Amino acid sequence: MYLWNSSYLIYMLPALLLMGLAQWYVSSSYSKWSRVPNKSGLSGAEVAQRLVERGNLPGVSIEQTPGNLSDHYDPRKKVLRLSAGVAQSSSVAAAAIAAHELGHAMQDRDDYFPLRLRAALVPAVNIGSYLGWILLMIGIFMQLTSVAWLGVAVFAAGAVFALATLPVELNASARARQLLSTAGIITDERESGGVNTVLNAAALTYVAALFTAILQLLYYVSLVSGMSGRRR
Repeated sequence: MYLWNSSYLIYMLPALLLMGLAQWYVSSSYSKWSRVPNKSGLSGAEVAQRLVERGNLPGVSIEQTPGNLSDHYDPRKKVLRLSAGVAQSSSVAAAAIAAHELGHAMQDRDDYFPLRLRAALVPAVNIGSYLGWILLMIGIFMQLTSVAWLGVAVFAAGAVFALATLPVELNASARARQLLSTAGIITDERESGGVNTVLNAAALTYVAALFTAILQLLYYVSLVSGMSGRRR
């Protein structure tokens, strides 16, 4: 019995297709709206600075970070890090991305429970990504069903993490839309539509990640269930 066989493709092909679609949607949406200037004329870094003030986030600092679309908020240091393509651009896409990351800063300030839950799951996911493989391989190749099921249970942490991530990202996008509107940075329907497109594209990647994690988990469940059936 092997960890991967023809049924693995049956389980994972829909997830791979959705992930590919999500990546294409992100790339095309960002490419389009990164070429459309926002009417405020503010760069992503300037948008972030204005939203820090309007969002009551006085302890949050803004830095530029290497990479493409490497933007993120660091809750440990209270730092918003923007890639050069976002920080220096006055596009609709840059405004959307900067506002989304500040949505995470607002979650941090408000002690938003799903954010805390996701952070608490990180150690389990990091351990599970290595330990799960080991337990599965030992359990399957040595025909130790209980060990194999333990590996499946450890792998389940990844699916739980993906599930916990989804509301965090959707809520950050909702906060971003409100921030941009109340701060007067996004003022017309076309810009608002561009912001929604960029944020929805990003959200689809998290939906795809959850779908992938669930299907992979189901595949391992079917694998170990089949192994249990043959032992009877």
